Amino acid sequence: MSNNFKGKIALFVIGGIAMFFAVTAIVMWLWNLLLPEITGVKAVTFWQAMGILVLSKILFGGFGGKHGKGWRAKEKFRQMKEEHCGMSEEEKQRLKELWKKRCETTGFFGKSE
Repeated sequence: MSNNFKGKIALFVIGGIAMFFAVTAIVMWLWNLLLPEITGVKAVTFWQAMGILVLSKILFGGFGGKHGKGWRAKEKFRQMKEEHCGMSEEEKQRLKELWKKRCETTGFFGKSE
């Protein structure tokens, strides 16, 4: 590996850590600015704000970034749409009947028998 590449990796890691600390400081600032007045909770320290940030990541799975969950769902939808557009009318009708049967047997639509 070249020194230039190692330097970029180090910069990326240090930048990521710095960004995490900056976001933690923003969470602390917003919490202490808004929540004590609105809900009457206590102000939090920097480390408590970091804990809140990590806990929210665990519970809600946020911070998806550019290619988060929404991107994957859109990509899958696009692929399905392309596949469906390439089908003949016969194939589309068979697919509709198949899904209708599946939905009826599971009780999702209509009555299950």
